[in-house]
Amino acid sequence: MHRKRLNSATKAPNVKKAKLMSNFIVKKVAVLGAGVMGAQIAAHCVNARVPVILFDLPAKDGPKNGIGLRAIENLKKLSPAPLGNKDHASMIEVANYEDNLELLKGCDLIIEAIAERMDWKHDLYAKVAPYIAPNAIFASNTSGLSISALSEGFDGDLKSRFCGVHFFNPPRYMHLAELIPTAATKPEILDQLETFLASTLGKGVVRAIDTPNFIANRVGIFGMLATIHEAEKFGLSVDVVDDLTGAKLGRAKSGTFRTADVVGLDTMGHVIKTMQDTLPDDPFAAVYKTPAILGTLVTAGALGQKTGAGFYKKVGKDILRYDAAKNDYVPGGGKTDDLVARILKEKDPAKRMKALHDSTNPQAQFLWSIFRDAFHYIAVHLGSIADNARDVDFALRWGFGWSTGPFENWQAAGWQQVATWVKEDIDAGKALSNAPLPAWVFDGRTGVHTPEGSWSAARQTYVPRSTLPVYDRQAFRATLNGAGNADGRTSGTTVFEDESVRLWHSGDGVLVLSLKTKLHVIGPGVIAGLSKAIAEAEANYKGLVIWSADAAEGGAFSAGADLQSMLPLFMSGGGKAIGPEVAKLQQAHQNLKYASVPVVAAVSGLALGGGAELMMHAARRVAALESYIGLVEVGVGLIPAGGGLKEAAVRAAADAKGTDLLQFLKNYFTNAATAAVSKSALEAQKMGYLSASDVIVFNAYELLHVAKSQALAMADAGYRAPLKSLVPVAGRYGLATIKAQLVNMRDGGFISAHDFKLGVMIAEVVCGGDVDPNSMVDEQWLLDLERKAFVELLDNPKTQERIMGMMQTGKPVRN
Repeated sequence: MHRKRLNSATKAPNVKKAKLMSNFIVKKVAVLGAGVMGAQIAAHCVNARVPVILFDLPAKDGPKNGIGLRAIENLKKLSPAPLGNKDHASMIEVANYEDNLELLKGCDLIIEAIAERMDWKHDLYAKVAPYIAPNAIFASNTSGLSISALSEGFDGDLKSRFCGVHFFNPPRYMHLAELIPTAATKPEILDQLETFLASTLGKGVVRAIDTPNFIANRVGIFGMLATIHEAEKFGLSVDVVDDLTGAKLGRAKSGTFRTADVVGLDTMGHVIKTMQDTLPDDPFAAVYKTPAILGTLVTAGALGQKTGAGFYKKVGKDILRYDAAKNDYVPGGGKTDDLVARILKEKDPAKRMKALHDSTNPQAQFLWSIFRDAFHYIAVHLGSIADNARDVDFALRWGFGWSTGPFENWQAAGWQQVATWVKEDIDAGKALSNAPLPAWVFDGRTGVHTPEGSWSAARQTYVPRSTLPVYDRQAFRATLNGAGNADGRTSGTTVFEDESVRLWHSGDGVLVLSLKTKLHVIGPGVIAGLSKAIAEAEANYKGLVIWSADAAEGGAFSAGADLQSMLPLFMSGGGKAIGPEVAKLQQAHQNLKYASVPVVAAVSGLALGGGAELMMHAARRVAALESYIGLVEVGVGLIPAGGGLKEAAVRAAADAKGTDLLQFLKNYFTNAATAAVSKSALEAQKMGYLSASDVIVFNAYELLHVAKSQALAMADAGYRAPLKSLVPVAGRYGLATIKAQLVNMRDGGFISAHDFKLGVMIAEVVCGGDVDPNSMVDEQWLLDLERKAFVELLDNPKTQERIMGMMQTGKPVRN
């Protein structure tokens, strides 16, 4: 029997490749399937301002698009939030396969994300194929089914535009997207899709080979199975294994078993089943057997986090762990042995690996064993599952949250020595398979990553990184140990450097200020660096960009003022001694705002307290989607005093345009008084920390490029600093109104007496103090109010309790 050929709407016109590449713009996306994954992919498209239609079956009861509508409502409740701004949920269009297939003709990209059933997918494809536009890309978000098998029945034209695109859950936050072609997929289709995924949706794209579970799940799930096997062998409990295999190894904090609980034990079981069914001749096939402990839990309905019990179970405030021997939950809290913890703190990877290999401690032997199993597996399978070793490392880093990939770990620990140890264990029958390591492992190499490229076992050569034009937007691409990448910490020409800051340029007319302090906190060194940067930029450059080298690797923009550095001064002279330092910070921020060249803040990660204030004083902000911005000083019993409240008053006045000022001020006041932090750059726009003209970037690796482009564009457009002008304020009327609300909250027990005091002080500043409504004040007046309140609070015992609590525990004290 032959499957009926599925014809796409019309044949693609004969367009030159280069023209097609340069003109491919995704104007609209369709997502087929409104399940958890499909709905979240649609949400992320909306985050990126890409119009999207979410399709599903017609509902049996109620509105025909009820399934899609319920999925969109559910998006607002999910944590972590799939939407950068919950208000944007309404921008997702809903449709059903019965009434709305014509809408597909207007879509440039169609992503299928229904359940992992080949027959269901084929039935759906038969329905939608006649409506797919002639130049549209059709992709499946399958996590492991054969892309070639999925394309069976398509005509040649549609086959050439079909591929796999595997997002990782949750798709907003997981950087990895695997791109999987078939033999028939046109190369330009892959280039177009990679460009869209990398820049518009902000993904780290890895091209995978059409093998079961592709790269990340293939290697990652094998790693979890090997870990379970070795844990049983060495008699280690699940809590001890998670402590060993989490942050201490530079992996996700949740370790192995807690990660499985989050993913869902049934989901993990499906992925394992795919490996069992499709890889019977794999030399590691015996490892793909469903672990007894997993089977027991799934049979009992303990599927992990979604059912309230899996490898762990929360009872009251206690976290219990599953004990397979007792078939019951017992108290957890098992930890790494002190000896092993000391080994894992060793900074030299070669010494660390040798210590694990040589130790007789069961936990150390367990860790050596899981490293050995991973190295063995990736060496044997590299040629069949990936084009090169770089793709394996990035897949594990971006899809499983590892800080370094398995090939990087092997190379850093001493390639030949580790290879010899792995071979010895294989020969001794200690490994999970007797398959020998491939010959290329022992050809005298020192690793698989070189400045020329990464090793391809299939091609027996080193493969350089992709040269797609989209990667020109990444000034510093993701680094690989051994690959000799350009690094933002040392690249370019250094103009000035000390322990706090680095000033440098790349010969493009833009000066870059990079912060080097921990979490890029702002102390005297950074304040001095800011002044130096502005003077240097005004003298010799077109613009200044504030960007730090770890921006794309989870680093903070700035976590705020360096409280620790203020301590000696405070101890010697109290709050009064800090006043001049606060004045210096305020002046540095004012100089930034009124600099004669454009200053662009490239924001990613935390921008809290003084970090938010630093950003607010730039001429423009370019923010990564994952930017968490807020004035949080009340958490340490203080109020913002680096110009943040002054800017709130200035912005509220600009927003009000002469109308009721208080209405516009309330949002800024509430954000500061409650220490509200945005959960995304989109939410920061809604809160007023970012303006409508600020730029949001989805791939943090593009942050520096876009920030520099903005600075140069502003300079080329004849940038002039804003003129200093007076600010209308709400005065004593606004202050009285806000104070009355605070009294009600205090008397109702919603806030403490100290919270009330802080709230009143913030209100005094943003309202301009005890002056008539609509009085005109200058910015220095507002800065003086900020500083006076800040200094007064430093001598308050309640504030001192909050500061000491934060410094000792890292958590806010409520008093």
